[in-house]
Amino acid sequence: MKYCMVTFGCRVNQADSSEIEAQLLAHGGVSADAEHADLVVVNTCSVTSASDQGARQIIRKIARENPAARIVVTGCYATRQPSELASLPGVVQVVPNDRKDFFASEVGLTTAERFSDGDGACGAEIVPGTAGRTAYTLRVQTGCDETCAYCIIPSTRGRGRSRPVAFVLAEIRRVCAAGFREIALTGVHLGSYGRDLREPASLVQLLHAIDADAQGEVRFRVSSLEPMDCSEEIVELVAASPRFAPHFHLPLQHASDRMLVGMRRPYTVVYYRRLVDGIRARIPHASIGSDVIVGFPGETDADFAELEHYLAESPLTHVHVFPYSDRPGTDATAMKDKVHGSLVRERATRLREISRGLTASFQQSQHGTVRPALTIDDGATAVTDNYLKVRIPPGHERNEWVSVRVRTQEEPLTAELVEL
Repeated sequence: MKYCMVTFGCRVNQADSSEIEAQLLAHGGVSADAEHADLVVVNTCSVTSASDQGARQIIRKIARENPAARIVVTGCYATRQPSELASLPGVVQVVPNDRKDFFASEVGLTTAERFSDGDGACGAEIVPGTAGRTAYTLRVQTGCDETCAYCIIPSTRGRGRSRPVAFVLAEIRRVCAAGFREIALTGVHLGSYGRDLREPASLVQLLHAIDADAQGEVRFRVSSLEPMDCSEEIVELVAASPRFAPHFHLPLQHASDRMLVGMRRPYTVVYYRRLVDGIRARIPHASIGSDVIVGFPGETDADFAELEHYLAESPLTHVHVFPYSDRPGTDATAMKDKVHGSLVRERATRLREISRGLTASFQQSQHGTVRPALTIDDGATAVTDNYLKVRIPPGHERNEWVSVRVRTQEEPLTAELVEL
C-alpha cells in the first residue's frame, strides 16, 4: 500500500509524523504523493485558526484529487474537534494525540500484518531523504503544564510527559545507525523534561547524557526552549560541546511586561534581555530565533512600541510573528479590548520588516566565517551549524558534513567549500 504523510505545524508534529511513518514502513508501506496514495495521514496543528483552515483545505483538496484515498486525520486539531474533521470528504478515521503512539493498530494494522499488496519491505526504517528530510526530529517530551492565556495546546496534548533517558539514548543510537547525522531534540514544553519521571531528571541532565553517549559524526539541535528553562548550564554546554549546534529558539511573545502578565508568561523583559545578551556574548556566532504575538487583547500603541523597539535593538537573528487570533477554549478569547484586525496586520507587517533586518544583519556578520554544514536536498545546498542555508558547489550527496566559508553578497546565500 502507498501512503502519504501531510504534516502541519511545529517540530513536535514533525517528530510525531516520523514515528507514524516508521510504523507504516515497518508494515510494508511505500511513500507516495497524495494523488497516488491509498492512505493519506494528515497530522494537524491547531495553534491558530489559520492552521485549522489550512488542514481543512488540504483534506478537501486530497479528497477531490484522489477520491479513492483513505484519509486519516490526527494531531491537535483532530484532538480538539474530531467530529468537525470526521465530517470532511474522504476522512475515514480521526486519531487523537494520545493514540498517536499506537497509530498502526488504530488504523487496523497489527505487528503480524502487512499492507495488503505488500509493496515495501517489512521492517523498513526511515533513512535520510525519507519525505525529503535530511535531519531527524526526535520527540523526547510532550504535553504542557503551563497556563499561557492564548494557548490551546495543553488541552490537546495533555500534561507534560517525558521519555526516560535510556529510551532517548536508545532512539538516538537507532537513528544514527539508520544514517542520520543531525538530530533535533524537541518537545511541547522541552524545558520541563524529566519533571514527571519516576526517577526525576532534567533537560540539562539529558543533554549531558546525550553528549557522553553519542558516537560518530552526529550533531544535535535543541529545539524551542521557554526562556525560563534556558539555564546558564545549558548555554555553557552548547558553547563547549561540538555535539550541539549553536542554535537557540527562545519564544519572547512580547516585550511589554504588562502584556507578558496578561499572557501569563513567567518572566520579564529584563530577564529575557539578559538571557539573549548573555548567549550572544558567550557564543557570538549563535543563531537566536524567537516568536512574538502581535495584537494580543489590550495591546496599546505603547505596548507595541516597546515590542518594536526591543526587537529592533535585540541580538535576535530571526523572529516568527504571529498575529493574535482567538482560540475558543483559551482564557484570552474572553478578554476585552480586542485589537482591530487591520491594526494587527499593520503591526505584524512592521515587525516582519524588523525581522528581515535582523536576519540580514546576522548573515552579514557571518560573511567570511568558516562553519560546519550538513548537505541537504540534492547536495548543492547545506545548512550550517548556526542555521544558515547556503548554496555550495555541486559534487556532494545529501547528508554529508562539509566545511564552508560563508559568502553573503548574494541572495540566496552562497558558500565555498573549505578543506580542513
